[in-house]
Amino acid sequence: MGLKSALSRPLAAYIHHRYQQWQQDPVATQQRIFRQLLEKGRHTAFGRDHDVAAIRTPADLARQVPARDYEALAPYFERVKQGEADVLWPGRPEYLAKTSGTTSGAKYIPLTKDSLPNHINGARDALLHYVHATGNSRFLDGKLMFLSGSPELEKVGGIHTGRLSGIVNHHVPAYLRRNQLPSYRTNIIEDWETKLDHIVEETLPENMTLISGIPPWVQMYFDKLVQITGKPVKDIFPQFDLFVYGGVNFEPYRAKLFETIGRPIDSIELFPASEGFLAFQDQPGNPGLLLLLDAGIFYEFIPAEQFFEPNPPRLTIGEVELDRQYALVLNSNAGLWGYSLGDTVRFVSRNPYRVVVSGRIKHFLSAFGEHVIGEEVEQTLREAMSQFPEVEVVEFTVAPRVSSDPQEPSRHEWLIEFARPPHDAAAFAAALDAGLRRRNVYYDDLLSGSILAPLLLTPLPAGAFQRYMKSLGKLGGQNKVPRLSNDRKVAEGLMSSEQAR
Repeated sequence: MGLKSALSRPLAAYIHHRYQQWQQDPVATQQRIFRQLLEKGRHTAFGRDHDVAAIRTPADLARQVPARDYEALAPYFERVKQGEADVLWPGRPEYLAKTSGTTSGAKYIPLTKDSLPNHINGARDALLHYVHATGNSRFLDGKLMFLSGSPELEKVGGIHTGRLSGIVNHHVPAYLRRNQLPSYRTNIIEDWETKLDHIVEETLPENMTLISGIPPWVQMYFDKLVQITGKPVKDIFPQFDLFVYGGVNFEPYRAKLFETIGRPIDSIELFPASEGFLAFQDQPGNPGLLLLLDAGIFYEFIPAEQFFEPNPPRLTIGEVELDRQYALVLNSNAGLWGYSLGDTVRFVSRNPYRVVVSGRIKHFLSAFGEHVIGEEVEQTLREAMSQFPEVEVVEFTVAPRVSSDPQEPSRHEWLIEFARPPHDAAAFAAALDAGLRRRNVYYDDLLSGSILAPLLLTPLPAGAFQRYMKSLGKLGGQNKVPRLSNDRKVAEGLMSSEQAR
């Protein structure tokens, strides 16, 4: 056992003990965070505009601070971006995390001196919980790879600005830097395919023990390794035994990823966002992610079915129920107030509070009134794949197919890139339909009433999703394909990319 591996064990025990302390009274923990936020927030421009000094209870907060997304709060973020101090949080942020994909273009999320530890310590604590639970710390003695965005930063309004993963990269502890790959030189390469070639070149001769990244991009890395060596990943990296991921549901990718590796390995799921590191898988094998209630974030939860109402309820942690969908609203020491994150979660435990990430509040399919959510299609696909064990899926998305012909009902279209297709595509499509009907009563009613026809399964050629993402300039990094759309923008984009070949 190496020195890092040995030293990690007492540190893991200490961190686990600290977490156990705040978990004993999570409601009181959140109340303490609430008071701390109000004390600092009252001295800001946002605080004066919303009379934060007069807020005493979460009910006051809900009355005085509406739940709003980035676009609605953009005037405040723009002032921060221009370098103005004391706008959302005292002083100026240490960094701006730049992300893309919103209707207003790039988002600039502040990272303050108070909020940075949440981002830096979240992944560390996830690994230490794994060490504490399993006793396995040997991965710390090998090479660790984090597939991330470029760590190169620019100045915006005098504030260092870049991708969150690149910013966090600057705060990797010195004792881990010698273990870390890829190199800075490789990490700053913007073109994903060029970067991937360099990552493969750097890692092939190394003893890789931990690999982290979004599953579809890690799969691309594994495929490249296998293509070059002709060996499964387990033979290339015999000591590789921990996969860390976040950003998407792992289940649709699990079978193909493990087949490429050549054996099952342990995995840890994280729930990171530019707005905060929110949760991690604290128990191996337990799909629930421990919600971080002592990390400078006061959470509110809007029942998903009421999210689009004029004044939906905003619940605190003590009011949530198990197995109900909630949209997340954040108030944090990054200066986020009533911030609608856009993600939905479902609680699977209240002692401690654990969630699964179920989708995006705006990524649902309800073109016909069915309101299908991401979790439902992912579970449906996983169930169908268990019935057809030959099937491996690379990527997929679901879109409405609205018919103008009264003789041909409208339907859902599942666009799937298979690594290995089903032997009987019609039977596989029928299994998908049956699974979704069991999970969504509205979809079942629409098919029963012949308002919708059974779904259309559209297999896509190998590499279709990669080509589509590349056409958008979103290949690699932290970019993800929407699981569901209420329109055909993604579906038509995929089709257009293939027709243009």
